[in-house]
Amino acid sequence: MLITKYILCHGSGNRFLMLDAVAEPQLEQLAEQPQLVAQLCREVGETDGLLLTVRVGTEFGMRMFNTDGSEAEMCGNGIRCVARQAQPYVGNDVTEFALWSGGVRHEVCREEPIHGSIPTYRVAIGVRLATPDFTPSMGREGGFIGEVIPELDEELRFTYINLGNPHLVAAVEAIDTERLSRLGERVKSLPQILPHGTNVSLYRPMGGNAIYTATYERGVGLTASCGTAMTASTTAACLCGYCRAGESVEVYNSGGMVRCCAYEEPTRVTTLSGNATYESVGVIAIDFVQGSYMEIAPALPCFEEQAAYSAFVEDIKNRKS
Repeated sequence: MLITKYILCHGSGNRFLMLDAVAEPQLEQLAEQPQLVAQLCREVGETDGLLLTVRVGTEFGMRMFNTDGSEAEMCGNGIRCVARQAQPYVGNDVTEFALWSGGVRHEVCREEPIHGSIPTYRVAIGVRLATPDFTPSMGREGGFIGEVIPELDEELRFTYINLGNPHLVAAVEAIDTERLSRLGERVKSLPQILPHGTNVSLYRPMGGNAIYTATYERGVGLTASCGTAMTASTTAACLCGYCRAGESVEVYNSGGMVRCCAYEEPTRVTTLSGNATYESVGVIAIDFVQGSYMEIAPALPCFEEQAAYSAFVEDIKNRKS
């Protein structure tokens, strides 16, 4: 049985249970126990997923697991939290370093705190417009940008973006979460064009360089926030002319706000910058043989961090009202 500390954290309202597999390499055994991962996500904080901070050669990385126990290739909100946990390993005086996720190396930067005190990190995420994860994009150099997918919806114009994990995003005048849920569920019936499923997002252009997003996350469902979805929506908004590439885009969701910037040269990359907030810290014991766990010490709230982020969200509401 392994006794280990856990952190309940969030990036833009996207909540995670985070464990340190650098200090405790045994934790990587969770990858072989999806039912235990799902139980931990459900019972320890009711989170949107589980994060492992891991060692990758001489560097560090993230393994992210959805609430159904499946492993995701990338998580934009999660990797910012992992960046914070990895910071002491790379050196507290280091502001730029790399983290691996899904076999891809991502450049990370610690930025000035948001709202004066909120720990903030930026990650650069490579963008692909054509992959086997979305068969209609194959063989098309320009990708699939602002087009109808009749099997999914007869009106919406989707853009396909792959950030290590697949995304379909569409601009709308108003976000309808019931419609979004139907789209997310319908994806499961389209293995001929989406063999590995996909995240689905709707984004509303707000004028200027700002959008509002909502996401049905593959393996999770409707979520308050999805970092790669906000990154994909920004990329699509720039490709479709709603926002300006090469400039900061404010991306709002029900969990808060991040800033993204889509670059096309020298390679297609979109950056994602936002908070990495700790909500509470606790201790659990994990039995990998029995596939079970027990809580050793109740989570101690990080009151100051929670208050700082709540003040940030309130400030956003006041500025947008």
